[in-house]
Amino acid sequence: MQASALAPDACHTQAVVRKFNLEGPVEAERHYCIPPLNRINLDELLELIADRRYFVLHAPRQTGKTSTLLALQDRLNAEGEYRCLYVNFEGAQAAGEDTARAMKTLLGEIGTRARRALKDNFVDQSKSALAAEFGPDGCLAECFTRWSEADPQPLVLLIDEIDSLVGDTLISVLRQFRGRYDMRPNGFPQSVVLCGVRDVRDYQIYSSREGTHVKGGSAFNIKAESLRLGDFTEAELRALLAQHTAESGQRFEDAAAERIWAFTCGQPWLVNALAYQACFKTEAGRDRGEPIRVEAIDQAREALILGRVTHLDQLANTLREERVRRVILPMLAGSADWDYSVRDLEYVRDLGLAATEGAVRIANPIYAEVVPRELTAVLQSGLEAQVDPAWYVNADGSLDVAGLLSAFQSYFREHAESWVERYAHAEAGPQLVLHGYLHRVVNSGGRIEREYAVGRGRIDVLIEWRQTTSKGAVRIRKYVIECKVRTAKVGLDRLIRTGLDQTAAYMDGCGAESGHLVIFDLREGQSWEERVFRRDPEPGEPPITVWGL
Repeated sequence: MQASALAPDACHTQAVVRKFNLEGPVEAERHYCIPPLNRINLDELLELIADRRYFVLHAPRQTGKTSTLLALQDRLNAEGEYRCLYVNFEGAQAAGEDTARAMKTLLGEIGTRARRALKDNFVDQSKSALAAEFGPDGCLAECFTRWSEADPQPLVLLIDEIDSLVGDTLISVLRQFRGRYDMRPNGFPQSVVLCGVRDVRDYQIYSSREGTHVKGGSAFNIKAESLRLGDFTEAELRALLAQHTAESGQRFEDAAAERIWAFTCGQPWLVNALAYQACFKTEAGRDRGEPIRVEAIDQAREALILGRVTHLDQLANTLREERVRRVILPMLAGSADWDYSVRDLEYVRDLGLAATEGAVRIANPIYAEVVPRELTAVLQSGLEAQVDPAWYVNADGSLDVAGLLSAFQSYFREHAESWVERYAHAEAGPQLVLHGYLHRVVNSGGRIEREYAVGRGRIDVLIEWRQTTSKGAVRIRKYVIECKVRTAKVGLDRLIRTGLDQTAAYMDGCGAESGHLVIFDLREGQSWEERVFRRDPEPGEPPITVWGL
């Protein structure tokens, strides 16, 4: 990802067959790429280094952090004003809180990187003696002091995966940097960049030796700034796709490029993954004489989600954390009733799960689909023996949404209590049960899109069903389901009026042929006879059926 963001071929210097990058740092000779240093405020970053600042660069996983650091190392070393070294601290994660073992690993990593990038053997030759003389809580600081004193050219360190360290090991590293900060640049690094998923201020580090939690901001209170690496802009996304077109002759139709942007909101790994899947993983996509159409992007999206690729699987694993669920569950309910803290929200945004600005919502539509699927995975597994998707496919191949929701009423009445309790959120629980039921049926021949956010007051679900006629013709049928929650504060008639207006507007926006308004009654003491109902539209009214649960 190096060169002008809008120059399709400026990232490489020789003709090779390049592809979209799905793992590891970008290699310009092998990958289509957007210049890493064009994706950040380079002037600000260089000024921080010149001003001898220690600062943080953070971003969600697989957004280009390592590529950015490596590009910065190359630039600074080429300019010659500094000695710049990139080093990855993840190798010491296996040592846990065994600080002595971790420091030995880190000194070895620093020595190897210095030898390869700077042709400098100082750390390699002195690491054993330093560890023996100064111990695990002093050897790193002494190493950087002696190395800085050995060469008048200021040293700049770019430390990747700093937040992979844990407990006393992380505390020791941060404190060693803080302890000799005043000796820079002649006796300590001129500038240090700590790079990870989260800002160091948000680290809650448990020290086994001290028997207490230590805040990262306290252990590293010399941090000057915290910079965040953002997602691709739409222009950068199109520039990346243009490189494939320039080198292979295969173009992306405008609608396909727009669909990639809509699905990913510029998340770099997702952009590359969709494009790679569409261009290289199917026989039709490998035909360079045919353009990439929107249908190929839709199929690529489903392949990524159903394949539980590592990127999405890692994201799903975070849903087990209580502070993540405190933010995500109110989103899934569209609820204004939430009890997460500002720190909880910042953490979820740092992970890349939530959008960084605006309403509290999932970062992009692909993540918005993964989250409910993951949270309802056990439910869906149980439904395999109870629900046959074929029951809800009409003779003409269309989807019987009314029949599906009628059956769900019966299922929910029988099983609601056991499933809703599992989610520990009164408003999100019922809706997750519906999501799981819909997945079981719709995934057999269609796809689901959702819109949800904290405080929205509703969840919008769009079903796109692929109807195949007896003659083999394919037609995409669209149906809308809107979910709302009834509490003691809101009357049923008012809730239905509001819901019908919102459902009709959503149907109009996405071109759906019919809609369904599902109302979950959360009031205490209500019998099922009072809660369960169906109201069909009157002649002349919008085709929206109201379902009570």
